[in-house]
Amino acid sequence: MEDKFKSIKKAGLLGIIGNIFLLVIKASIGFITQSQSMIADSVNSASDILASLMTFIGNRISSEPCDYDHNFGHGKAEYIFSLLISIIMILLSCKLALDTLKHFVQKAHFHFSMILIVVCIVTIITKLALFLYTKKLYQKYHNILLKSNYIDHRNDCVITSFTLISILLGLHEIYWVDSVVGIGISIWILLSGFGIFMESYRILMDVSLDDKTKKVIMNLVKEHEAIKACYNLYSTPVGYNYLVVFTIAVDGNMSTYESHELANHLEKDVEALDKIDKAIVHVHPY
Repeated sequence: MEDKFKSIKKAGLLGIIGNIFLLVIKASIGFITQSQSMIADSVNSASDILASLMTFIGNRISSEPCDYDHNFGHGKAEYIFSLLISIIMILLSCKLALDTLKHFVQKAHFHFSMILIVVCIVTIITKLALFLYTKKLYQKYHNILLKSNYIDHRNDCVITSFTLISILLGLHEIYWVDSVVGIGISIWILLSGFGIFMESYRILMDVSLDDKTKKVIMNLVKEHEAIKACYNLYSTPVGYNYLVVFTIAVDGNMSTYESHELANHLEKDVEALDKIDKAIVHVHPY
């Protein structure tokens, strides 16, 4: 668990450093050349800095162990900060779309420069490296903050590729594509932010386990012949895992010791599953 939090902390710090570097060069060159797609790209980098910062802070809070006031730890901090990341992305995308649309209506042109192409290439290489690194960590730890970040890095590779195309078209005086790409980037940021918002919202609203995992739990119950029935299976998110509570019915003549031993074994079997943090099994007479 400690390795997990250290890895997420490192990913957050690398994201902050990389995005600050990209923000400075993209914003500087974008405003100098008046390229709307490059300015949009720099705004995207600004949102990425906030996302990486939220990842760092959220990971720090969620890594705190259980205490008297937080019996199941601080895991939901991940989803609270992911929700904040998504709201920031949505607000930035709306502002960006309005500015770029205004630029498009005014038919403003940007000043082509080779440095624009260099900035795009540097951005794509940097973001591709961060994407591969963060996705590898996500596949290992399945953490929503890492997912938010690797999606951001992937989106940036695609976004900057379109920025590069619009800049190259400027060589042939096709300037309108620059504004169209800027608007497209803002829409992309909006959709990505909305996706992260909905995933975080579902967890914070205590959405139950997926049907597949519930079916696996019921199959574990069926392996015990002494269990006559199983009902009232409830679940609630505890950070990135779940607390599961359900009731089993056994022969009323079974001793209290035997019935509780059966429940204890079943709890251990369920807790060994992915996504399950703790299982609580109640025993009733059949």
